[in-house]
Amino acid sequence: MRIDLHTHSNRSDGTDPVDVLMGHAKRAGLDVIALTDHDTADGWADGRRAAEELGIGFVPGIEISCKLRGISVHLLGYLPDPSYPGLAEELRIVRDGRTDRIPSIVARLNGLGVPLTVDEVLAQATGTPSVGRPHVADALVANGTVANRSEAFDRFLADGKPGHVSHYAIDPGRAIDLVRAAGGVPVIAHPWGRSSYKVITADTIARLVEEHGLAGIEVDHQDHSPESRAELRGIARELGIVYTGSSDHHGAGKIDHDLGVNSTEPEQFERLLEIAKANAAASEAQVPEVYLP
Repeated sequence: MRIDLHTHSNRSDGTDPVDVLMGHAKRAGLDVIALTDHDTADGWADGRRAAEELGIGFVPGIEISCKLRGISVHLLGYLPDPSYPGLAEELRIVRDGRTDRIPSIVARLNGLGVPLTVDEVLAQATGTPSVGRPHVADALVANGTVANRSEAFDRFLADGKPGHVSHYAIDPGRAIDLVRAAGGVPVIAHPWGRSSYKVITADTIARLVEEHGLAGIEVDHQDHSPESRAELRGIARELGIVYTGSSDHHGAGKIDHDLGVNSTEPEQFERLLEIAKANAAASEAQVPEVYLP
């Protein structure tokens, strides 16, 4: 059984429409796919419909933008109620923060002599409520400034680069609390990838488990070396939490993140579903259902 629990469509910063993404998942031989767009559940209905037609499993999820001591951290929330008041409001604020910083990013790039307009960025974000740096990167690709998203981030948009502008993000502990209150399962995405390794230490993971009920961590991810994966898996086992694997697929938006390049062990997926059932029972939220053919 091949299970990929972290993918993106063009409802956030992926490049594929939801139904196209589901078709790619089927052709890649996946049995189960989770749609985890950034800070939005907009693609869930289309994803479920397409997955049912194709005969593959579908797990509704969200990747939530968090920040710990000034460092970006991402939390995957599986099967939460996206309309749960506290969670819905925080996600709205995050999305607004992403969009509101676009003019500032464009102004910074213009100050560096880089030709770009806000309209060019928005043209790359058709159909998504979650406009962000990847769409700026796509606009830079479209006007010939850079060859791909990776170059755009490396030169201009990554944390600490001259075009970077910070935005509002949730404390991960609070995000975990909100996902659980909304009946979902919180799992830290790529904890030792990018810059999050600076703050997501073994002690931090243990604290988030003990104080907030963190359910798991993403272990098998392209941003993690074999050594990091082994160490993270050991941490998860010691703490008794779930560990997952996934592609973090963005279509053409990320290279080397093909669907199914990493996967979640079936036993870990079953554990995640058991936690989801318990969290849903403890919540008054209207949680979505996983679809398994």
